Amino acid sequence: MNNKEEKPHDLNSSFQLNIIARDVTLGFGERAFSAAGAAVLSAVLVNPLDVAKTRLQAQAAGVPYHDLCRTSCFESNTEGIARLWRGTCASLALAVPTVGIYLPCYDIFRNSLEEFTSSNTPSLTPYVPLAAGAVARSLACITCYPIELARTRMQAFKDTQAGVKPPGVWKTLVGVISEVRTTNNLQRSLQNYRFLWTGLGAQIARDVPFSAICWSTLEPLRRQIIGLVGEQTSIATILAANFSAGFVAGSIAAFVTCPLDVAKTRRQIEKDSSRALKMTTKHTLVEMWSDGGIKGLFAGVGPRVARTGPSVGIVVTFYEVVKYALLQRSWSRDGDNL
Repeated sequence: MNNKEEKPHDLNSSFQLNIIARDVTLGFGERAFSAAGAAVLSAVLVNPLDVAKTRLQAQAAGVPYHDLCRTSCFESNTEGIARLWRGTCASLALAVPTVGIYLPCYDIFRNSLEEFTSSNTPSLTPYVPLAAGAVARSLACITCYPIELARTRMQAFKDTQAGVKPPGVWKTLVGVISEVRTTNNLQRSLQNYRFLWTGLGAQIARDVPFSAICWSTLEPLRRQIIGLVGEQTSIATILAANFSAGFVAGSIAAFVTCPLDVAKTRRQIEKDSSRALKMTTKHTLVEMWSDGGIKGLFAGVGPRVARTGPSVGIVVTFYEVVKYALLQRSWSRDGDNL
């Protein structure tokens, strides 16, 4: 009788432990492959909203746009619909390595910390997603930041010469360094390559809280949905649970961290190299408040939330579905060998 009364709780707990145990069997390469596919899909689908968000934030910072369309944020008379995918190559160049580092590292950190806390300090287990997400995101941000800088600049600034192909990632980064060289002598120019990491503090200040909020919301919600199904899991169940949890968690985290995203954009698009190197996230936030108040702090919040919710849902769903498929393939192969 006691066994029957404890059955729902026991099934849910054992199921969650079983999922974690199976997940540990995947290697970093398999996780990175899953993450790379998720990154490509998300980057292409949501890039127009990313451009819209960046344009609105750049406009709030003083970058001039004439006849700006609020819904599409591109100058229809001179740029055309293709502008909505401006910076897609940079987004792909950024998303693949960033997500390829971020999600596998998050998985590995989460699994290790959950194993440790469940055995030693169970009261800390609920905070594992928060810590794992923050550390994994910091690692990914520092590694791939120059590409993030190039993408933001490519999206924010309008092409000035008609008929001239806009600069790609490499030319944009060379241009960033060239701006520094014009104000420094040649002997000191190598030291100023740190300009490629201008705004990294704002990026980390945005992404660490974002990851902490996102994962601490996503994990319990996802596990609760999957736990309701129990052992009867399928691709459809994994897809629905991850997309729903990712959409909700991503939307909440995007809204809360919007002021930090605006601060990051302002620092990245600053063309005065001496001023850019002296800017701090705190100073930028104060400046934003002085310029536009609450509206200035939340510039582009609509496109940001509209982009991030589906993006997190797509990335997490694709990642987990591919992992599930790889695990199923591994189990089938192991079963055939028995």
